[in-house]
Amino acid sequence: MTARCIMVLGTSSGAGKSWLTTALCRHYARQGLKVAPFKAQNMSNNARVVASASGLGEIGSAQYFQALAAKAEPDVRMNPLLLKPEADTRSQVVLLGQVSQVLSDTPWRGRSEKVWPKIAAALDELIAENDVVVIEGAGSPAEINLMDSDIVNLRVARHAHAQCLLVTDIDKGGAFAHLYGTWALLPPEDQKRITGFVLNKFRGDASLLAPAPEMLQTLTGVPTVAVLPMWWQHGLPEEDGVFDDRSSANGSVTKTVAVIAYPRISNLDEFQPLKNVPGVRLLWARNPADLAGLQTSDWVVLPGSKHTSSDLAWLRQQGLDSAITEHAHRGGAVLGICGGLQMLGEALIDPHGIDGNAPGLGLLPLVTHFSLDKTVTKTVARFDQVQGPWSALSSIEAAGYEIHHGQTQGHSAMLAAGSSLHEVMPGLAWQSSGGQVLGTYFHGLFECPAVLQALFGAQAPTLETVFEGLADFLETHTDASVLRRLIEDRTDR
Repeated sequence: MTARCIMVLGTSSGAGKSWLTTALCRHYARQGLKVAPFKAQNMSNNARVVASASGLGEIGSAQYFQALAAKAEPDVRMNPLLLKPEADTRSQVVLLGQVSQVLSDTPWRGRSEKVWPKIAAALDELIAENDVVVIEGAGSPAEINLMDSDIVNLRVARHAHAQCLLVTDIDKGGAFAHLYGTWALLPPEDQKRITGFVLNKFRGDASLLAPAPEMLQTLTGVPTVAVLPMWWQHGLPEEDGVFDDRSSANGSVTKTVAVIAYPRISNLDEFQPLKNVPGVRLLWARNPADLAGLQTSDWVVLPGSKHTSSDLAWLRQQGLDSAITEHAHRGGAVLGICGGLQMLGEALIDPHGIDGNAPGLGLLPLVTHFSLDKTVTKTVARFDQVQGPWSALSSIEAAGYEIHHGQTQGHSAMLAAGSSLHEVMPGLAWQSSGGQVLGTYFHGLFECPAVLQALFGAQAPTLETVFEGLADFLETHTDASVLRRLIEDRTDR
């Protein structure tokens, strides 16, 4: 078996590469083909736990969802290199699912040749095992300052002999210049790999685009093969988690969930189901004013963080620490997940220099110690009796995952002095005495139908429904012959 390879390139980040790759994965899977996604390098703090040669490892969430869309078992070869930003100039490097401190300490330009053999081998294995491999690029392939160390765009396209689509976000304006400029900056042999342009997020009458697509084809020889309308409610988690508020309210609002959007937020894709629940509005909170109008029935959520101590310092600088504490003291619900759980405690203790020492918010009598070993695991666990606004979770079993360095336990001196703490999921979740504050290491709660039903009396669309909708949308707005030719024709230039 030798797969035909399709690659989705973009004129910029946010053009629609991940969305289109996911839709293509489901389209070809619906044809009865064995399909796998691939992205050589992803930079994201949204990660999932999947299979690896050594047991379990991490890949970017986008490739995880693409694998599910392809009806394939996600594994680390689908995203062999994951960069998890910890600061503006530093990332944790995850190679084939495992953290590599050596690569994390290697300068960026010196890293490419060290990792390329592993990337190429992972891609070759997927090509050998599948009928179709749908490859996602990163950013733009025309970043001419980076071409000499490229391991994610043109180098991958050449290695895979891939047919390439180039997608642009027309809603931002300048789409035809973006397409032409990107194509023009590519080497001639790579220009030939671009078999179609895709205009994404178009509003209005597509006939008004003429004669621009024809003029662009005259200049480049590349046809515009699809015009995809703007679609806010597709239901697929955004690759970087944070989405536009225009798409975050489904029906009349009965509950607001304010998620603290600190700089190193992680795993925000797990909140997508809340975006799809009728009556729930997600609000990204960056300052106290964003929390000022909350009712006691509304929630404040502290999500995961790739660097807990620095995000906690940012939170204090914004004055959000007082706003969160005030909401809890008024009887409002506060939820902390992973890094958010660590922030809710009394202290962060870091003897190994992994994250940093810091006092916590003091809403739970817990202490977190950072260790060299990283917990990366899938988890199935059941809540014990839960109190207050979270009581509906009592006895609910959920399946999810853990990704964290810290290990958390009760503050022994405070507990001895009479502080109250309820452990409501052994080793994974704790609750305050009054019940308003809940903290957990458990990622993926809102992806569990039983949890959504218990908390909201409602269900979000399943991922299967979302994937089918993506494929339907793609097939409606793209000629079937175009999709067929992408896997019939193959360039070996």
